[in-house]
Amino acid sequence: MKYIKLLQIALLLTVLCCKSNQPDVVKIDKKPNVLFILVDDLGYHDLGVTGSDFYETPNVDKLATEGVMFTNGYAASRVCSPSRASIMTGKFTARHGITDWIGAKAGEEWRTRNRHDKMLPANYVMQLPKQDITIAEAFKAHGYKTFFAGKWHLGDKGSYPEDHGFDINKGGFHRGGPAGGFFAPWSFPNLKNEQKGENLSLRLAKETADFITKHKDSTFFAFLSFYAVHAPVQTTQEKWYKYRNKADSMGIAETGYEMERVLPIRRIQDHPVYGGLVESMDDAVGVVLKALKDNGLDENTIVVFTSDNGGVASGDNYATSNLPLRGGKGYQWEGGIKEPFFIKVPWLNNIKSSEIPVVSTDLYPTLLDLANLPLKNEQHLDGVSLKPLLEGSQKEINRPLFWHYPHYGNQGGEPSSIIQKNGWKLIHYWEDGREELFKLPSEEKDNENIISQYSDIASNLSNELLAWLKEVNAAYPITDTEFNATKRKQYLQNMVNKKLPNLEMQRLEMLSPDFKPNDDWWGSQVTID
Repeated sequence: MKYIKLLQIALLLTVLCCKSNQPDVVKIDKKPNVLFILVDDLGYHDLGVTGSDFYETPNVDKLATEGVMFTNGYAASRVCSPSRASIMTGKFTARHGITDWIGAKAGEEWRTRNRHDKMLPANYVMQLPKQDITIAEAFKAHGYKTFFAGKWHLGDKGSYPEDHGFDINKGGFHRGGPAGGFFAPWSFPNLKNEQKGENLSLRLAKETADFITKHKDSTFFAFLSFYAVHAPVQTTQEKWYKYRNKADSMGIAETGYEMERVLPIRRIQDHPVYGGLVESMDDAVGVVLKALKDNGLDENTIVVFTSDNGGVASGDNYATSNLPLRGGKGYQWEGGIKEPFFIKVPWLNNIKSSEIPVVSTDLYPTLLDLANLPLKNEQHLDGVSLKPLLEGSQKEINRPLFWHYPHYGNQGGEPSSIIQKNGWKLIHYWEDGREELFKLPSEEKDNENIISQYSDIASNLSNELLAWLKEVNAAYPITDTEFNATKRKQYLQNMVNKKLPNLEMQRLEMLSPDFKPNDDWWGSQVTID
């Protein structure tokens, strides 16, 4: 009897010892839910938690501090459709073939843009390939109810969310911007108008919250894909007033722009309308997170928050500044691809942040792994599971990251491809074959090209990049035989002599106390029927 007692004590001590060496894990009794929040065009520094003193984002900030912040998290592309396709498929853009935003002109049609560029952009795939098994299809195959709300932009009819694994689609279709703006009435399939002046971000959040409530007793994969903070940049008079006064109290600079290589670029975060648009997105995030908590699901739901590309600092709406990162949406530098990247796994609380570089293709295998579902290695070829990092491992992920954009960005970016590996980033430009080399991480505008000092490293990276592009049958731009250097020079001079001063004038007008875009502030002030 005494021997049995001693044996029981020994076994108990063994169990306790082993448990003390295990990751800090809270056991869950059922398969976890997944809430994926994707914001359109949100820059790395567009949140309070990532360094903005101007925009106010308390709900997203709280989510970030409750989960793991990947401080070197990247989108798979500098523009939207390619990045979204990579999230859905787990593949880099050169591999799945959607290398530009769907609808962008390519080949000889590019000449109609009258930019007089040296090259004709490559042709690209115009819809999400049917043969790919999307992340939604992977979860649906294991009994998950799947839901999509918001921006899709991955093909026309026949290639909508419901054609790629989502049971429910609220507002996702072929266009990349909100049809009708951010205040009802709007024109979306599967998203009826209910109330004039209703805010689109809040409506998408409401649809998502209703789905969560309805399916609280099942298991779900919900994808909330905001149209915000994409153009058109709109907000209410109340929020404009708040951010206009905030800019004034911080001190309104005389100038807000500087010239990049091609276009002017915003260098200050003081856009009062964009500030309101960002805050409305944050309000909407709060609605959905509250729905999780109210339904008792917050402890069993994985939440992902990220963006599809950098903030718009040039070209589209000149809405934000990504400094000290260089560039923004459409650009090949860090400002174009570095993103807020947060993952909250309620039963894992080993680390609060990680500096290990990760990319949005990693989210497909990561979410499957966290849900204890089998990985689909033949599908998410360019993603790796981040579960070990979330569990506390700080082991480096030894793999190269690739970006391929054989196009000209609306925002001033150039046709180029990128390899990032072991703390080095090399950019190969297709116009003339020149290359730039940077040591990362960099918070100094990523503009110190040190290729002359490390030519051997650059040569090895370049060879690896070009070999990989060949392996995946990447498409390339070609030289425009009708290129006119004189017209190109005139175009660039117009950006300096006309575009830049006009932008400065518009900025000060929007910051003036009597600014008024129209009588009803983009439809947000209407009489309710």
